[in-house]
Amino acid sequence: MSEKVLFDTQHLYYLPQYLPVAALLKARGVTCEFVLYREEALDSVKEKAVSDAGFEYVYLEDKGSGFDFYRHSSAQWIVFGNVPPFSAQQKSSIPARLALMQHGIGPKACYYDVSEFPFDVRFVEGQERLKRLSQRFPDKQFIDTGFAKLDPVFNNQQSNINLTDLGLDPGKPTVLYAPTFFPSSIEHFGADWPASLADYNLIVKPHFFCLTKSKYTAHRERFDKWAQFDNVWVAGVADYNLLPFMQLADVMLSDASSAIFEFAALNKPVVWCDFYQTRWSYKGLLKFRLKQRLDPDIALFHKLTKRTSAAKYIAPAVADCLNNPESKQEARQELVKNMVGKTDGQCGARIAAYLTEHI
Repeated sequence: MSEKVLFDTQHLYYLPQYLPVAALLKARGVTCEFVLYREEALDSVKEKAVSDAGFEYVYLEDKGSGFDFYRHSSAQWIVFGNVPPFSAQQKSSIPARLALMQHGIGPKACYYDVSEFPFDVRFVEGQERLKRLSQRFPDKQFIDTGFAKLDPVFNNQQSNINLTDLGLDPGKPTVLYAPTFFPSSIEHFGADWPASLADYNLIVKPHFFCLTKSKYTAHRERFDKWAQFDNVWVAGVADYNLLPFMQLADVMLSDASSAIFEFAALNKPVVWCDFYQTRWSYKGLLKFRLKQRLDPDIALFHKLTKRTSAAKYIAPAVADCLNNPESKQEARQELVKNMVGKTDGQCGARIAAYLTEHI
């Protein structure tokens, strides 16, 4: 029987985490196939990304059909980026072993909660997270491999885009704004906000939920306003991979996103937008829901970043980071070691080795 690994790709943004590992498995002679789910606005982007990387894909119409598909699969491993589309009780009917490569490394409680599912192994990022997960789930198997998504950067693979391609000025410093979708800082920036950063290039990389879901129409209207400024480029749905923009940027702005840990791993300064727009169901007596959504790991941002409490403080914070890029460098390196893990460019290789050795 030929060796086969399936990558369960519930969302487009799982691909930057999966593709480096799939390429290494393929080099070991393992057949890799991507299991995609229908997302009307994104299907063509996913198909192109997977095909360009040299892999086959198959579609499931919805998550409800996942159990029957995997129950009849001949794969030895199925890799997930989140909770599988079937219950823990149904797992015993799946012939393959199940691995988790969490799609992000951010400060949301789901990072830890997802391990309540009985995966056969979870690949994790750093000794601190390994310790926390092992304490909470002492009977589970966790392997500290590092975050494979970042391997291309640490292997010195050059970005496939440049500032000129984006219509920006290569002579200016570049700021990357990479907010999450909820809770987000987007609503706190006015339509003319880019004017306050006129001395810099501003790349806006929205979460793809902001670009595709109807509830975030206001976000898209704000992005359209910003895109009219000469110093601004706003990423679209097809620009799903954050890495090329991280490589171009000198400073990053973000809020409750795992992008903060990722950018800090490149030893570049981060400005934390510690101000959020929340829904009414997360306010007042219900504000405990926001605390439940955000893991205490978010407190580490205080050590890792230059914190701002309102949009009006962003411009001076950016200027300070550019003038003093070495500030917080020691804290960045220490926290990256604990929360991101190894940055040797071999994270995917460790994952691929484990999967092939345990087929």
